[in-house]
Amino acid sequence: MTRFFEEAQERTAELRSKIAELPFLSELCAGTLSRERFQGYIIQDALYLGEFSRALALAAAKAPDPATVEVFAGSALGAVAVERALHERYLAEFGIGGKALHDAESSPDCLAYTSFLLATAYGDPFAVVVAALLPCFSIYWDVGSSIKRQAQPQNPYRAWIDTYADPRFGNSVERVIAIADREAAGQPALRERMLGAFTQAARYEWLFWDGAYWRRGWPADF
Repeated sequence: MTRFFEEAQERTAELRSKIAELPFLSELCAGTLSRERFQGYIIQDALYLGEFSRALALAAAKAPDPATVEVFAGSALGAVAVERALHERYLAEFGIGGKALHDAESSPDCLAYTSFLLATAYGDPFAVVVAALLPCFSIYWDVGSSIKRQAQPQNPYRAWIDTYADPRFGNSVERVIAIADREAAGQPALRERMLGAFTQAARYEWLFWDGAYWRRGWPADF
């Protein structure tokens, strides 16, 4: 039987191609993405990572063995570390203080994505939780690696690119993929739920970057 991750990649191939073509990512790769768009993205990504780390911690609590607990607990801590290092660098560069970040409101896309992840983490079996979390790992690794091959060394977003193209991040992605493949093996009914969760999360990845580019927020009157 085809590995779960291979099937998930096949099912989302067109969507992932659309992600690679998003203007946010093509302009980030070229180094021409506006500071305003990246600033909005980095604030939303910091808010997202805070909730993503909670979902990872919930996955760790549901994990079936100590080694798997370690993978997800370590990833939860890693998400916090990324927020503190990468985001603090860019937040400082853009002159965004801690209070501004604290007062920031999640965009509709960010709130929808994190709500989906947390609802899945609380209510679904461990295998489905893993599948829902996996696109944030695998798609960022694909995007970071692809952009690094094309971007110029002086790209103003080099720190972001290097973070998600780092082989250490790639190793983390491979560990989560292996767990997803293991959990899906021999469980056809659960596998379908996993594929559905993976696909939905991949859709939210598209929405998150698209929303960041168009600076999509809440209606002003609400």
